[in-house]
Amino acid sequence: MSEPFDCDSCKESLYGRKYIQVDDVPRCVPCYDRLYANTCQECKELIEHNSRELYYEDRHYHEHCFRCSRCSCSLADEPFTCQEDALVCNNCYCNEFSSKCVACGKTVMPGSKQLEYGGCVWHEECFVCCGCEQPIGAQSFIPDKSKYYCVPCYEGRFSPRCAHCKQILVQGGVTYRDEPWHKECFLCTGCKVQLAGQPFTTQGEDPYCVKCFSNLYAQKCSACDKPITGFGEGKYISFEERQWHQPCFKCSECSVSLVGAGFFPDGTKILCKSCNAK
Repeated sequence: MSEPFDCDSCKESLYGRKYIQVDDVPRCVPCYDRLYANTCQECKELIEHNSRELYYEDRHYHEHCFRCSRCSCSLADEPFTCQEDALVCNNCYCNEFSSKCVACGKTVMPGSKQLEYGGCVWHEECFVCCGCEQPIGAQSFIPDKSKYYCVPCYEGRFSPRCAHCKQILVQGGVTYRDEPWHKECFLCTGCKVQLAGQPFTTQGEDPYCVKCFSNLYAQKCSACDKPITGFGEGKYISFEERQWHQPCFKCSECSVSLVGAGFFPDGTKILCKSCNAK
């Protein structure tokens, strides 16, 4: 007679049967599975010795049970993550948790090139100028309400143009008669000096520096013969066809100021009351 060769657990003969030996102790397959097999986290069935077993964070799965909790695709050879103990494939995770491109509405995949501005996200190729419709990429851009423009398109459409040369004013400039001018274009009509930052006046629609306006158009003071421009001395006094700077309006004899006082014309002279009585 042959020696007994039995399962160490159920004591049934192993002759002619498949068995598994653990630490030199033979066991039949059913006993082995019962004693050593892990339970599948998904279906709660034993993962038998001849099944492919997958393991993730102290949890065991049949290969066919290791699936995305959203779309049920196999995760055996795919990237995945875990959300609240639920396995989620990369595509489902991105669709559910990743940002959406505001231009095309599709998911902006992690690691892909993207642009963020004002709490919104775009695929790099979707962030285009509303003018030329070319990708803006890393270039400077200018927002206008819900639209975005590259600098050349924005300047071409919206930037003010100089009233003189008709070119775009990028920054700075001056306003004259409600129109924008480059500082270098806003010149005295007479001597062509730049007028930005200095007093000027006009004759008709033409701007003049004080010097040119005085030489060309200003009345002369009857006392000092210098132009009365409205600048500097400011106020002036007019009588008949003569004008005086206020400081120059004095008695021709005693030089007392006649501003606010009575005076007497005497030919080309003006006299105070006392000098007139002599």
